[in-house]
Amino acid sequence: MQLLTTTSELNQACAQFETSRYVTIDTEFLREKTFWPKLCLIQIAMPGFEVLIDPLAEDIDLSSFFEILKNPDVIKVMHGCRQDIEIFHKEAGVIPTPLMDSQVMAMVCGYGDSISYEALVKRIAQGTIDKGSRFTDWSRRPLNEHQLTYALADVTYLRDIYESLESELKKTGRLAWLSEEMDILTNPETYNQSPELAWKRLRYQDKRPHIMGVIIELAKWRETQAQTRDLPRNRILKDDAIREIALQNPKTPEDFDKLRSVPRGFIASRNAAGLMEAIEAGRKLTKSELPPPPPVVDNRPGIGPLIDLLKVLLKYCCEENQVAPKLIANVADLERIASDENPDVKCMEGWRKEVFGSAAMDLKNGKLALASENDKIVIIARD
Repeated sequence: MQLLTTTSELNQACAQFETSRYVTIDTEFLREKTFWPKLCLIQIAMPGFEVLIDPLAEDIDLSSFFEILKNPDVIKVMHGCRQDIEIFHKEAGVIPTPLMDSQVMAMVCGYGDSISYEALVKRIAQGTIDKGSRFTDWSRRPLNEHQLTYALADVTYLRDIYESLESELKKTGRLAWLSEEMDILTNPETYNQSPELAWKRLRYQDKRPHIMGVIIELAKWRETQAQTRDLPRNRILKDDAIREIALQNPKTPEDFDKLRSVPRGFIASRNAAGLMEAIEAGRKLTKSELPPPPPVVDNRPGIGPLIDLLKVLLKYCCEENQVAPKLIANVADLERIASDENPDVKCMEGWRKEVFGSAAMDLKNGKLALASENDKIVIIARD
C-alpha cells in the first residue's frame, strides 16, 4: 500500500497511470463545518496498480494527477462522483473526461436507484467494505492502517465493478444510454455556485413577485455569506427561515423574534449584516425580473388516479427492461404527462420513450390498460 507524499513519487505513479485504458478514482474530504470541501486524500487505481495520494503533504504538487483527469485517452471511473468532481473543479478548474460513473452504469443495468458502492462490491465483486473508518477525521495525520485500507478499497473493488458493468452494457447495447447523465456530470454549469443561482437549490416557487423576489435575494445573500465565511449554508440561515421570512414579511427586530425558524436576536447580530437590504431588494423585484414560474399542473378530476397509474406503469416498464426508474422519469414528469397533451419531458425522447414514454401516452389516451394476472401486472392493448 503506497501513500504518496512527494511530487516525484506522484509523477512516477502518474506516468504509469497514463498508460492505462481506465483508472478508478475516489477522494476523502471534510465538509461538515465548512462551505468548501477540504480535500484530504486521493485514491487512484488501474489494473494491477493502485496508490493513495496525500494532498495535504507539504512537498507535493498535484499537477500530474490533474493531467490524468484531462487525458482524453484514459477513462476516469468513479462512483456517485458529483462531490468529487466539484472538488477537482474548485481546486484546479478540471472536470474529469472521459468519465464513467459506476452508480449510473448500475442504474442502467437494473441495479436500482442510486445503489451504494458497498452494495455493488457485495453483488459484483463478492467483497465487503469495512465501514469503521468512514466518518473519521481524514485531515488528521498520520492516517492509520485501517483508514488507508478502507480508502484504498474504494478504488480497488471499483476495477472489477467497472469491467463487469461495462461488459453488461456492451452486451445489451446500452452504453449510449449513459451519455446524457455523463454530459450533466461533465458540464461546468453543474458546479456553478454563483449566488445569483442559489435560489434554485431551494426547489421552491411562488407566483407572488414580492415573495419570490425575497426568496431569491435571501438565497443570494446566504450563499455569499456562506462562501465568504466558509460556513455551511444552514449555519448562516436555514432553508425554512428563508421561506418563513418571505411569507411573513418581517420589518422590525420584534417581527423577526416572532418567527419560529429564526434564532431570537439574530437580526440584531453582526452575522445578519445585509439581511434587511436583501429583503428590501427582493420586495422591489418586478414580475418581469423574476424567473418564469414552472408550468401549472392541471388538477382536474381524475388526474390524481391517472398519475398513480403512471407510477405503476413506470415501475412495470423499468422492471421489464431492467433499468432504474430514476433514470426514466420523476413524479413531476408523470404529472406533466397526465396534465399536458404534449408533455415536454425527457422520457418522451430517445431510448426513454421506447422504454416508457410511448406506453405512458397510450395509457393516458386509453390505448393501453393495466391488469393483474398470476400476481403480476400485465399490459393489455385496447382498440
